[in-house]
Amino acid sequence: MSDYLDLDGVFINSLVGEGTRFDGDISLHGLLRIDGDFRGAVNAADKVLIGKNGRAECSITAGTVVVGGILKGDIVSSEKVVVLSSGMVIGNITTPRLVVEEGVILNGACTVLGKEGCRTEADIPISDQKPRDIDRYNPIRNAKREAVGENAGSWQR
Repeated sequence: MSDYLDLDGVFINSLVGEGTRFDGDISLHGLLRIDGDFRGAVNAADKVLIGKNGRAECSITAGTVVVGGILKGDIVSSEKVVVLSSGMVIGNITTPRLVVEEGVILNGACTVLGKEGCRTEADIPISDQKPRDIDRYNPIRNAKREAVGENAGSWQR
């Protein structure tokens, strides 16, 4: 987990420990770690970590969010969201960076905005050329046509 969560300079000031249940909203500076059951809303200036045994039914707004347990709710992150292989997210994610390990369960819409100032809409022009004629039953003929080109001599066709 430490590969994804840089704890340098972050004060770990809030913990919902294993066997603990919390219902309500919480706002904090620092790091919130959830290893128990949490229901409500989280507004964190820094980081939120849901441990492997943690279960949360809440919306999370934070800088960085790491999910190793179960989250049912939406995430809005200003830095990044990491879903570990033991994690499950049932909800929408909005973030500039998204890391999803193999084996996760993710059911929701993901909006990855990229770095600040990046375009949010594609600027790719649509070509005016008509689609090329492809013979889907004869791929060898298609390959020869592409390799030879229109200006090749008749001996190459």
